[in-house]
Amino acid sequence: MKVRHKVLIVDDELHIRRLIHAALARSDYAIVEAENAREAIDRLQSERPDITLLDLGLPDRDGLELVPLFKQRSDTTLIVISARDATDEKVAALDLGADDYLTKPFDTDELLARVRVALRNRLTRDGGNLALAVGDVAIDLVARTVTKRGREVHLTPKEYAVLAQLARFPGRVITHKQIMAEVWPREHEHHVEYLRVLVRTLRQKIEADPQQPQIICNELGIGYRLRGNVDTPGGESGSDGSRA
Repeated sequence: MKVRHKVLIVDDELHIRRLIHAALARSDYAIVEAENAREAIDRLQSERPDITLLDLGLPDRDGLELVPLFKQRSDTTLIVISARDATDEKVAALDLGADDYLTKPFDTDELLARVRVALRNRLTRDGGNLALAVGDVAIDLVARTVTKRGREVHLTPKEYAVLAQLARFPGRVITHKQIMAEVWPREHEHHVEYLRVLVRTLRQKIEADPQQPQIICNELGIGYRLRGNVDTPGGESGSDGSRA
C-alpha cells in the first residue's frame, strides 16, 4: 500500500472544495478540508499536510494573515488559490511566504501540475535523494513507494515517514529529536520509546535479518541512519562500511 501525499484544502465555498477534492482524489492524494481559518489551523497541526491550498477570502480571518502563521508552524508547502487577481495581492502573499499563487477560476489540470511541481520542489529543496536502493529495498520518495525484491512493502504512514527521513540523506545520522518532531510533533520531547518500537516493526518489514539490521543503523543515544550499499538513479553507489 502506497503512503499518499496529503493535501489540505482551505476554502469556505463548498463547491470549490468539492471541485478540488475530486481532482485530487483522481490523482490518489490524501485529502483534508477546512472551511475557515480556525479549522485550518487545527488541521495544519493535527494532519501535517505536505501541501496546503489556501483561499484568502475566509469568513473568520483574512487568508493573508495565515500565510506567515502557516509557514512558522509547519513545513507545509503553501499554494494560495484566490479570486484576488491584483498584482499587489499576489506579491504580498509571496512576500509573506507563499510558495505559489493560482487565480480563480482555475483549470484543475493546471492545479494538479502546480501541486506536482510543489511536491518535487519540496523533496529537493534540501538537496536530498528522490529515489534510491539499499540492497533489495527500493525507496521512491516521489511516488511514496517502498519495494523489497520488486514487491511493494506495506508501511503505515508513520513507518514511511521515518524511513523517508533516513532515505533522503543516506549515511547521515538523523537524531531522535528530529525524527520525533516530524512523526509525533506534539509528543516528540518525551516519547522516544514510540520511535524505538516503530523502528523495530519497520526492520521486520524491510530487513533480511531484523536482529542484525543492514539497512537502518542505530547510533546509540543519538538517532538512526540508513546504511549499506546505496544506489541512486544517477548510477552512483556507496557504502559506509560501518557496523552497529
